[in-house]
Amino acid sequence: MKAPSSTTFALLGALLIAISYGLARFAFGLFVPPIRDDLQLTPYMVGVIGALPLISFVFATLVAPLSAIRLGARNTAMASGVFGAVGLGLISQASGVVSLSVGVIACGICTGLMMPALTAAMQALVDRSVHGRVSSVMNAGTSVGVAVAVPAVLFMAGQWRWAYMAFAVLAVIGLVATWYFIPSVSRVRPANAAQPPISALQWWRLFRLSLFAFAMGFVSAAYWIFAPDLASTLGALPAGSTAWLWLGVGIAGLGGAVVADLADRNNPPITQALMLMMLASSLALLAASPGQIVIAVFSALVFGLAYMSLTGLYLMTGIRLLPGRLSMGPVLPFVAVSLGQAAGSPVVGLLVDELGYANGFSIFAVLGIVVAMLSPLYPRYLEWEPDEEAEEDTGLQAAYDYQLQDEEGEPITESSEEWSYEEDGWDVGESGKQ
Repeated sequence: MKAPSSTTFALLGALLIAISYGLARFAFGLFVPPIRDDLQLTPYMVGVIGALPLISFVFATLVAPLSAIRLGARNTAMASGVFGAVGLGLISQASGVVSLSVGVIACGICTGLMMPALTAAMQALVDRSVHGRVSSVMNAGTSVGVAVAVPAVLFMAGQWRWAYMAFAVLAVIGLVATWYFIPSVSRVRPANAAQPPISALQWWRLFRLSLFAFAMGFVSAAYWIFAPDLASTLGALPAGSTAWLWLGVGIAGLGGAVVADLADRNNPPITQALMLMMLASSLALLAASPGQIVIAVFSALVFGLAYMSLTGLYLMTGIRLLPGRLSMGPVLPFVAVSLGQAAGSPVVGLLVDELGYANGFSIFAVLGIVVAMLSPLYPRYLEWEPDEEAEEDTGLQAAYDYQLQDEEGEPITESSEEWSYEEDGWDVGESGKQ
């Protein structure tokens, strides 16, 4: 294993996230029209199949932290890569509902295992002062992966099997890079860091955060699974032209990290309300004018910015709510988002079957507006003080710094860290991180 620099690790992480999130998870909706036609699936069945990788993602996410400890970061990331390559390959050869379902379930497991493995590796390889920056680069991989799927549709319209086979090859390349660069370290943490007990107030705030994350996932399921199908079916757009929707989602999603960082510096509840209104507007725009490619792509830009901003906001809020528990704070809202998508996917499929695309998307847009109106209940995780240092204690890097506290609840500085880690099953103590 060759230890990469912080920059190399960030780019590697973005590549692996692009494969596991962008291609294995979110690219499915882009290929729904040809898959539905070839396998003769109803919208409701598409919705059910679209929920399966989200459910397997949740189960994989719950066991991933334990896997990263027991098996190590490298083995967990390689297991993710194997599931991704197998799942994408199975989808490319799917002959019916069962084989397609098994493929998407494997892809969901791939997605759930990857980020915890990369987080464990980041602690081992990357200086804590740049954890926020590296995490932002890695998170951007989702948008990159979504955008990478666009050429596959533009140049291989109707040949979705070859596209998924190409994705499987990319997953194998990512697997080789994982073996070469990711260390086998199991756990890295400051030995003098405390894990304070979780108070009732923290649980209540985390519960409210998870409810909002679930609702956002529920509403967003309509776009992720059915937006290209709506544009090609209701709007009669050519199959290849729907790829521009995912390009818009990918490009606009890159701005999500900036919005989330600004929210941490200003007012998270207001930011969530605005982003949810944008999310609902994207659904309404697409349902109103699916046959006009310019408006359809604009709706994708709005959706991409809103969705990635909200997931970034939930990540940061989860980190803030549970200092000292990085394996729990940001995980629960992401699980809630996936559960919301898993619940919303068959519901929107049923609505499309019964009421049509326009009405189904309109109902989900109304739900998004209702949730946005409840944003004053969003948990306020910072006590905003009118001092001059408040601005310095915001942003993703500050959220990571805030995680490490001593027994008195004071942040641990890098100079006071006493590092302890496990590698290949052995405990190793260090006086300072090498």
